[in-house]
Amino acid sequence: MKISVYTLTSSIHDPKVIERNSKDFMDGIAEAAGCEFDVRGEDFSDYNDAEMSVIFVRTGGTEGKFKKVFPQIKGYVRLLTSGMSNSLAASMEILSFLRQNGRQGEILHGSSSYIAQHLKTDYIVEQARKKLNGARLGVIGAPSDWLIASNADRDAVRSKLGIELVDIRIEELVDEYNKIDTSSEEWENIRKETAFRQFDDKASEMLSKYRDGAFKIYLALNNIIDRYQLRGFTIRCFDLLTSIKNTGCVALAMFNSRGIIASCEGDIPAMLTMTIGQALTGTTGFQANPSRIDVDRNEITFAHCTVPLNMVRSYTYDTHFESGIGIGIKGEFETGSVTIAKVSGDMSRSWFCNAELVNNLSERNLCRTQIVLRGEGFADYFLTKPIGNHHIIFNGDVKQLFDTFMKRI
Repeated sequence: MKISVYTLTSSIHDPKVIERNSKDFMDGIAEAAGCEFDVRGEDFSDYNDAEMSVIFVRTGGTEGKFKKVFPQIKGYVRLLTSGMSNSLAASMEILSFLRQNGRQGEILHGSSSYIAQHLKTDYIVEQARKKLNGARLGVIGAPSDWLIASNADRDAVRSKLGIELVDIRIEELVDEYNKIDTSSEEWENIRKETAFRQFDDKASEMLSKYRDGAFKIYLALNNIIDRYQLRGFTIRCFDLLTSIKNTGCVALAMFNSRGIIASCEGDIPAMLTMTIGQALTGTTGFQANPSRIDVDRNEITFAHCTVPLNMVRSYTYDTHFESGIGIGIKGEFETGSVTIAKVSGDMSRSWFCNAELVNNLSERNLCRTQIVLRGEGFADYFLTKPIGNHHIIFNGDVKQLFDTFMKRI
């Protein structure tokens, strides 16, 4: 992690004292953060080209200097201060000036460990924003008819995330599916995939009639991804039940395991949440429906018929729940800390919550992968102000990353 540091220092202070104090202060942060500081001084000419920038307000009396370089500075502004030599007071004046001019920023002030943790979070967020910029996500078919609140404001998605949504007809996927030749080299390659090789061990004999179709859907989607240069997609998957007599659950599980975002039911906000989460954490989340809430126990049950294969400790194959045909995934999670996440399609709302995954279920009246989470505030959010029905579960406590990311956009 390399951070460019630009300095503001008043000429009335003893430069030797300021340099000595500044070095001790910066060394403490660098050690705590495990980062490298590239101190650029007061030359702000390459400020906007840096991987991540911080303005070290070393003394008071530097507000006028900042005002002069302000026209050169773009993006979110981080003002670092040790609190010595009236630097905090100057930083507060500068931050007020920024807000008066419609700009966002903050003051980094506190212990070395506090500032270090803040910088590490900011660095991850900055890298995530760069990863998302220019990404293309496919919308294969429209959102399912029941997702009446799960479309997207494409202009907001483009302006805030830098993501382009690409519309693709579901018929194009079906045509691609019908072209798959199970005697081709392409098919031989899919037979080498772990999910295919383990099918006989993980699926009952009655599911064998759906196997080739499920993996043909994967290959057809892979061709669509290559054709449109997609980072991920959401698919109106229930249409496949009638057109192909199969489901996309296996394909979506495999793509998510590869790091290619794959969302169900044409749910664009769910796809966006998964994409943001992957950029922040490097891992893919589990898209699922809240099935029931136990208000007294502060528990919620989530379920869906697909899950990233590399997110669970084990998995087996089952039928798709609602239709009873095709192939779904029944995954078993490790217990432990998780984060529930959701952003709205116009990027105006978001909700992130830490929780504890306490149990896996095996009920026949729910989608096949079933987990129970324990946390706080479930009833208040889910029963009064939810953002659609699907939510995304990520392993680990990553709420702060999501919170910081949404503040930045």
